[in-house]
Amino acid sequence: MTLESKRLDVTGRITGKLNNGEIELYLENNKVGKISLPEGSQIQLEHHFETDQQKIYQHVSVPGQDEPRYTDCDEGGWC
Repeated sequence: MTLESKRLDVTGRITGKLNNGEIELYLENNKVGKISLPEGSQIQLEHHFETDQQKIYQHVSVPGQDEPRYTDCDEGGWC
């Protein structure tokens, strides 16, 4: 039995992570490369996202802590 070398298109499965002015490229958990961003590059995000110190944040609405629960539970958290 012989093995043949083939080329697979994995483009749709590649993800990127920002890290110190670079975009690190991954296929699942395996690093496959990087893209270096030129000095002064700007990232354009949708209106409910922002960047701060090499991280991307999403603005979301969550219920406040003083919201009433739909059930009464004891102090230990058991219902």
